[in-house]
Amino acid sequence: MPRPQPILTVDAVLLTLEDGQLKVALHERTADPFKGIKALPGGFVHPEEDSCALDTAYRVLRQKTGFIPRHLEQLCVFSGPERDPRGWSVSIAFVALSPIDALRSSGSPVFSYARVDALPELAFDHREIVAQAVQRLRSKAGYSSLPCALLPERFTLRELQEVYEQVLGQTLDKSSFRRKIDELAFVTPSEEFTAGTHRPARLYSFQGYTAFDRSLTTRK
Repeated sequence: MPRPQPILTVDAVLLTLEDGQLKVALHERTADPFKGIKALPGGFVHPEEDSCALDTAYRVLRQKTGFIPRHLEQLCVFSGPERDPRGWSVSIAFVALSPIDALRSSGSPVFSYARVDALPELAFDHREIVAQAVQRLRSKAGYSSLPCALLPERFTLRELQEVYEQVLGQTLDKSSFRRKIDELAFVTPSEEFTAGTHRPARLYSFQGYTAFDRSLTTRK
C-alpha cells in the first residue's frame, strides 16, 4: 500500500517599510482551508518545472503578484501533521525584502500590509513564520547591509540610518554610524543630490548583500 505523500509548499515573508514601520505583505485566502483569512503568499512545489525551492519561491511570487523582490533568501523549514488540516505538510519559508514604492508600482491588488508587531489572524502557522523572518532580519541588520534592500535605488545617508533604526527598533548615534559606513564602504556615492529648499544631500546606491566583520550598531 503506497504511503501518503506530504504536502510540499513554499511561503514568502515579504517585508517592507511603510510610514516608518516594518510591515509584511499578506493576502486573503480565497479557498479552504482558512478561506477568508490572511496568509503569506505561497504555493505548491512543481517538481516538473522547479529545479529547487528557490525557483518555486520566485515562480510563486511572479505568478501571484507579478513582482520579483530585491532580496530573497531561504529562512527555515516548517513541518508536521498539525500545521495544515489537509494532511502532513512541509513549508520551505523564505524572507523577501522590497522597498514599498516598488511593491506599489507592481500594480498587484493582492496585498495588504500589516505591522509585524500587530498581525491579524493568520492561516496555518504563518504567525510563527513571520516572527522568525523578522528575527532573521533584525539579527542580520547588526552585521550586514541587508536593510539596504528596503531602500529605493537612490537614498541619502540619513535615510540609510533611519532604515537601520526602523528595522532594529533603536536609535543609533549619527557620528558613529556614518564613520562605520565610511569604513565598511558598502554603499556607493553617486553624483546626484537631493533637490529642494534645504541643503542638498548626496545620494547613494546599494550594490548588493554584504556581511561585515564587525557590528554596525555598536559605538566602538
